[in-house]
Amino acid sequence: MRDLLARAAELAAAYRASLPDRPVALAADPAALRAGFGGPLSQRPSPPSQVLEELARAAEPGLVATAGPRFFGFVIGGALPAATAADVLATGWDQNGFNAVLSPAAAAAEEAAGGWLKELLGIPATASTGFVTGGQAANTVGLAAARHHVLAEASWDVERNGLTGAPRVRVVASEERHATIDRALRLLGFGTRAVEPVATDAQGAIDTEDLERVLAAGRGPVIVCLQAGNVNTGACDDLRAACELTHRHGGWAHVDGAFGLWAAANPATAALLDGVGLADSWACDGHKWLNVPYDSGFVFCARPAVHAEAIAYRAAYLVGAGEVSGMGDLTLESSRRARGFAVWAALRELGRDGVAELVDRCCRLARRFAGALADGGAEIANDVVLNQVLVSFGDDARTDAVTAAVQRDGTCWLGGTTWRGRRYLRISVSGWTTTEADVDRSAAAILRLAGRAPST
Repeated sequence: MRDLLARAAELAAAYRASLPDRPVALAADPAALRAGFGGPLSQRPSPPSQVLEELARAAEPGLVATAGPRFFGFVIGGALPAATAADVLATGWDQNGFNAVLSPAAAAAEEAAGGWLKELLGIPATASTGFVTGGQAANTVGLAAARHHVLAEASWDVERNGLTGAPRVRVVASEERHATIDRALRLLGFGTRAVEPVATDAQGAIDTEDLERVLAAGRGPVIVCLQAGNVNTGACDDLRAACELTHRHGGWAHVDGAFGLWAAANPATAALLDGVGLADSWACDGHKWLNVPYDSGFVFCARPAVHAEAIAYRAAYLVGAGEVSGMGDLTLESSRRARGFAVWAALRELGRDGVAELVDRCCRLARRFAGALADGGAEIANDVVLNQVLVSFGDDARTDAVTAAVQRDGTCWLGGTTWRGRRYLRISVSGWTTTEADVDRSAAAILRLAGRAPST
């Protein structure tokens, strides 16, 4: 086992060392990849060392350098050194993060990291923290807590009785909400038709005057979904005004802050999240701006008892059942890896100043990216307030052609998006290894490829 894990670490380290220079993504041959992984399952066992080498060879042609400095396709960073090493340890320790009986160490790590997260993100210290898989799970759990609370206030036990015959719950959400909100509503039995949409301003932040109008137009239990960090523009809702309006109408305010919630940790951007602590639940990702390994997100709830009542379950065989813990009772998984170790390690590596610097640097690099492309003749569609940049090269067809050319080129990787009926290149800067030189090199490549794209 010692030699095997040492070899795995050696292979992983060699790959990470290659990231600054390797193409971010090149066209992989699906048939060759399937052949490398495929074939009949062997009849006899294989030595673990042989399996490891076979896996490394089969995967290499299909690896995308998302952990590298020039991947701008989604808001995902490459895992920090301490977080990567901690995740290796967590895999080796093989701890089940369901409760403190199964892993006292995992429970202590999550408790400590959860407290640090709430301090950084401006969330009340008394809130509960669930370590979930990502933004989708965080939104689903947060809205499950909201469903429980607003229906309990209407004297309805949704966990026992379901939604059939329940008072109708109004779900008020921005026209610019993330798609994971809609999927959470589907999974929770509300359905997407439950959404009462609210208009947004020119940058995609919720229009609080229209929110007031929508809230005043109906009665009954109400959940309001707010956003910190528009997925296209980075814009943040006016959380103070929106939360106050929501509570004035007796509603629950949920904040989808998958990446934008991290703005609260940086003094230069914290004002964008003024009033964030007034909400009732919050969703956030760790594998985005905190740069920890994937399968890491957080859900916070201002009412810990509501959080547990909506999510926890009991079984006689479970040791520790009957005691609300900050682990399995606040998440949707029973058997889950101890993802809190990597979060704890990342926060220890960075410290408060390091988290702020990471957020601030990505925002500065996004503005640098936008400036370089604008100087080269591109149109920048959004105010670059965080780490998101929308870029157009004229009509939709030409913009899509530039996007495709960039993806083929391999210097950097970014995707396309549709916003307000137009096509754009969407740039997300969130990796801890990205430098000014990476941005300049990428912008130059984009402009070079745009110069070759035909105008229509």
